[in-house]
Amino acid sequence: MTTEPNFTSGQEPEGKVGALIAWALFLLSIPSANVLVLVGLIVSYVTRNTAVGVARQHIEAQIALFWSVFWWTIAAWVAIIVSAIASVVLIGIPFLMLSLLIWFLISVWFTVKSALGLINLLQNKPI
Repeated sequence: MTTEPNFTSGQEPEGKVGALIAWALFLLSIPSANVLVLVGLIVSYVTRNTAVGVARQHIEAQIALFWSVFWWTIAAWVAIIVSAIASVVLIGIPFLMLSLLIWFLISVWFTVKSALGLINLLQNKPI
């Protein structure tokens, strides 16, 4: 298997369609309550082995982005749960609000990063 880009004229580079689909699904993370992100991750893993060149870089970036956001989201949810339990005694309400804000900002950052990745891929720019 070669990792060289496909320079045949009129042909889409191997993996570009899969990368486009994954970026589009990542963009729909907030409206789909992150369900489509999991589908995008599956598309990324499936198309990774056949992707070459810039498309391969984008697919690798998608997988890395998912896993980094996944762990940050888990940390935010742990903070939300701890803050919610602490808010029963009214001292955790500011921490609960801060944790919810952090979770929201992580979701927005993921969406913006996905939009930028999609734009770069459409312009055939590496990540």
